[in-house]
Amino acid sequence: MLKQPLSANSRESRSGPPSPGESETAGAPGPARRPTSTRRPTSTRRPTSARRIVRVLLPIGRAVGPWLVPALALVVWQVTAGTGVLPPSILPAPEAVLRAATDLAATGELQHHVLTSLRRIVQGFALGALTGLVLGFLVGMSKLAEILLDRSLQMVRTVPHLALVPLMIAWFGIGEEPKVLLVALGTFFPIYLNTVTGIRGVDPKLLELGRSYGLGKWRLVRDIAIPGAMPTVLAGVRYSLGVAWMTLVIAETISASDGIGYLAQDARQLLRTDVIVLAIVLYALAGLLADLLTRLIERRVLRWHPHYRRSASR
Repeated sequence: MLKQPLSANSRESRSGPPSPGESETAGAPGPARRPTSTRRPTSTRRPTSARRIVRVLLPIGRAVGPWLVPALALVVWQVTAGTGVLPPSILPAPEAVLRAATDLAATGELQHHVLTSLRRIVQGFALGALTGLVLGFLVGMSKLAEILLDRSLQMVRTVPHLALVPLMIAWFGIGEEPKVLLVALGTFFPIYLNTVTGIRGVDPKLLELGRSYGLGKWRLVRDIAIPGAMPTVLAGVRYSLGVAWMTLVIAETISASDGIGYLAQDARQLLRTDVIVLAIVLYALAGLLADLLTRLIERRVLRWHPHYRRSASR
């Protein structure tokens, strides 16, 4: 009669739960417990050294990857020009183009042409972008503005703006006005169309939700319509920058006494292929800088967007 309480006390003095065998022999109520496994999931057992290598190589790959194709093209260009596959009259070697840039920079001529083209781009782009944004938001938000303006603007859009170069020269001469106006005209329509598309692409339920919270017309535009349309608007800005440079090339080639386009045209008359290639490289670098600036604006303006937030945190 004394053995039963002694065995119960000895079991209670043990640390931890009883094993399945003990619970069956002792007649303890309840199902037997399964032993818990201490093995970690295979997904969390990745070696830390591999993670460190990936973390180091991934930023390097993102920084170096975009430059692989230009570097390969430069190497092919140098090899073909150095071996005589491409004669200098067709495509001069990279060192010849660099030497031409150095000579022009020493006299100050290169800086003058570059700054002149940049000034025309900034003035024309500011005029065209501002007008396109204002009219785009008016047409996108107002049915009356759409009825009055959109049909006429679409008719003007179908006219090639480069075909207006002779008319611009006849109106304004060969001064700065025709070049700036042509750049503004080439910039206007991409931004206008993307702004209208972005405004109409905003979810109507968001606008209804804003009205239900008592937001007025201006608050709806500022807090809902503009942020919702901004990704499409910035895509139009990136496209219009390319159109602006293309328009400026034609304008400076036809009626100009300075600028990168004039530099290329003057080099063509003098059969200076190295200067012509230099002008093309300058246009490419200007387009690259414009695209980088637009991407920077996208990351700052669209920080609320999941895609841009992820790309900025990488």
